[in-house]
Amino acid sequence: MDRYQSTILVTGGAGFIGANFVLQWIAEVGKPVVNLDKLTYAGNLANLASVRSDARHVFLQGDIGDTPVVAKLLAEYRPCAVLNFAAESHVDRSIHSAGEFIETNLVGTFRLLEAVRHYWQTLPAGHKEAFRFLHVSTDEVYGSLGPADPAFSERHNYQPNSPYSASKAGSDHLVRAWHHTYGLPVLTTNCSNNYGPFQFPEKLISFMILNAIQGKPLPVYGDGQNVRDWLFVTDHCSAIRTVLARGLPGEVYNIGGNCERTNIDVVRAICRTLDDFLPDSAYRPHERLITFVKDRPGHDRRYAIDTSKIKRDLGWQPAVTFEEGLQQTIRWYLDNEEWVSNVQSGEYRNWLAANYAQRQMVT
Repeated sequence: MDRYQSTILVTGGAGFIGANFVLQWIAEVGKPVVNLDKLTYAGNLANLASVRSDARHVFLQGDIGDTPVVAKLLAEYRPCAVLNFAAESHVDRSIHSAGEFIETNLVGTFRLLEAVRHYWQTLPAGHKEAFRFLHVSTDEVYGSLGPADPAFSERHNYQPNSPYSASKAGSDHLVRAWHHTYGLPVLTTNCSNNYGPFQFPEKLISFMILNAIQGKPLPVYGDGQNVRDWLFVTDHCSAIRTVLARGLPGEVYNIGGNCERTNIDVVRAICRTLDDFLPDSAYRPHERLITFVKDRPGHDRRYAIDTSKIKRDLGWQPAVTFEEGLQQTIRWYLDNEEWVSNVQSGEYRNWLAANYAQRQMVT
């Protein structure tokens, strides 16, 4: 088999979504993956332990902004597609340290696009037409919705409200421009909030699960009525595979779980599930650990995803209900204590102190 016809390059493939995608790709597609990850705090080789000895998975530590490294990988492995998961992705961290988000999400994406463009232009005609660059983005680029507003469609105006979402919006615009200006065959996906195994415990669901298991406070921002659409990570990965296989170059596809929940309802659902899973826990009922704390600056009130385009055009829809996904996620964290212990390092504790120590309780 022509190696070109089978190999893909995944960036950020040791992170939460990227690692889940790599594992699913190896298990269900079975074709080679070259995995480039910088291994920042959220990149974790333990996420890829099950494919460590698999010849179909090649891991290389590196930065998407390092043009010589990326160019060398492209020339050596000749991928038929590049999937860009690499990103700084936590809103709270972007408020504290916006520069890192601009550097990775905007400048890094620009440099990656340029390296890929130069590689793509050298391909023979048939391979050039088949090549795809898939950029994984977020619904946060669209801004915030009111309670009765229609869900975000692909035609919704960009109105980012945080340094994180602004940096991702900028990267989306670069991807679009590289298609319209240079003809690079790109695909962009904008997903809702992901949850599931291997998620670094700084996002709402993973953070609350571990705090509740350990009997720590569950700090809910503001009044807890902020609404998010929740998407189980394996559903997201299957949607990306669908877009890669059947999406039209230049198109944008929104990926959501059709599952709007308020933050406080999500936290309460975690508590109830842990009550069932841990009947002998000293912290039952876990809801008594909930505290309300000062809201974060510029906190978007509601996100919701209109998935009608990807369902209509590509035949994809989510398969995992929120209840099923939450149970699977909680069970995974309970069953992987060593992974949890390793990620809750000194750096993680320093972050918690920086983000939460100064948030006074709301009475």
